[in-house]
Amino acid sequence: MKLILKHIAFLGLALVVLAACNTDKLDYPDAYKVADGIPVVKSIRYANTDTYITQAYMNETVCLLGDNLRSVTQLWFNDQKATLNTSYITDNTLLVSVPKNYPKKRTDKIYLITKNEADTVKYDFVVLPPLPNVASMSNEWAAVGEEVTIYGDYFIDDTSSPVVISFPGADVPHADMTFDGSSSVTFKVPAGALPGYVSVKTMSGTSRSKFMYKDSRNILFDWDGSRGGHAIGQGWRNGSKVHRTPGSDPFPAIDGNYICFQGKEVGPGASDVWDEDNLSFNYWPTPGDPLKGELSLRPEFARLIEDYGIGGLQIKFEALVNTPWTNVGLQLVFTSNADVTMAAATNAYFGNVSIARGIWEPWVSAGGSFDTAGKWITVSIPLSDFNKKPNGTASESTLKADSLTGLSFFLWYGTSSGTKCTPTIAIDNIRVVPIG
Repeated sequence: MKLILKHIAFLGLALVVLAACNTDKLDYPDAYKVADGIPVVKSIRYANTDTYITQAYMNETVCLLGDNLRSVTQLWFNDQKATLNTSYITDNTLLVSVPKNYPKKRTDKIYLITKNEADTVKYDFVVLPPLPNVASMSNEWAAVGEEVTIYGDYFIDDTSSPVVISFPGADVPHADMTFDGSSSVTFKVPAGALPGYVSVKTMSGTSRSKFMYKDSRNILFDWDGSRGGHAIGQGWRNGSKVHRTPGSDPFPAIDGNYICFQGKEVGPGASDVWDEDNLSFNYWPTPGDPLKGELSLRPEFARLIEDYGIGGLQIKFEALVNTPWTNVGLQLVFTSNADVTMAAATNAYFGNVSIARGIWEPWVSAGGSFDTAGKWITVSIPLSDFNKKPNGTASESTLKADSLTGLSFFLWYGTSSGTKCTPTIAIDNIRVVPIG
């Protein structure tokens, strides 16, 4: 019996080997075969609808309709090669995704190439970039006439459809725009620009910015009360020692009064930096006080927390770094009533590793030294990034709604040790707003 089974097994193996050696002689009637001749494109439609089109966005799937489309071995949109899948090619239909890279040279044509690159058929078709993504602005509180940069993607400035940038009340003259590829554009804020969202129009359509020009929503501290924020903090370091009025410093104010951390040389590590008077401000709430109570109970802040949650919010402020910043981080610490109030005054939370915080230290990513070249910039940090211990390592804690009653900024510690420096960091219009 064992001998018979061995013979059967050997016979089966021999048949498998024989089949493997003769696959080139087997006939598969349904196998894909490249056709001879010239392809003909009669029309193009979306892959999932019967809508016929003459243009499509990058990365959209389209269906070519025609004759002899199995003769196509390469397909190009302008100078970008598409990926062909023979499973989606028949004599009369060809499904293909428009390449996701924008062409370096636009011809507004599709090129269908046959085998051996013997013939090329052209067909008129326009590839559109996606709608512009208007992500951020270098300084949301820039004055009229001041140069700013908008960052994002797909700022495609085409001669047939020039980019249009619009503020409420005014458009940016196209001649003033300077493009850095398709990811940023620099210009001066036009005369007549009013607060609000900025829109960018390209050949693909119009998109609204994720930010607001001169955003005055939910300003917690404006240092003079002009924008609905606190004119001063509360606590042992309420900001009075770092408070400035326009003209106090050799650089311009951005929007009335502000605070400025300066005057102290800071060295590497946690022990050589501590100077609360010159490098910090506190806001410790007085629970129940309608004017000096919890930040998170301010009506607008409470509504934003309810509508967006912690993950949908970010802290923003304008900053000017006027001398090289090469060491320590700016710690941003929201506190709860359990951490500190005016009645239970303490600064122990500064070093409390169980209180998650955000840390701004742009000198690290800037290669060891950072300044803003005499200009104010807008800083944005998602509240979801308030997830660090004082030394920048990951915290086991996260922010919750009841963690937002107080707020402190102070220069101390951080993720990296740099070189000694005497930074000058001015700050204004601290606010918490939606991310998008």
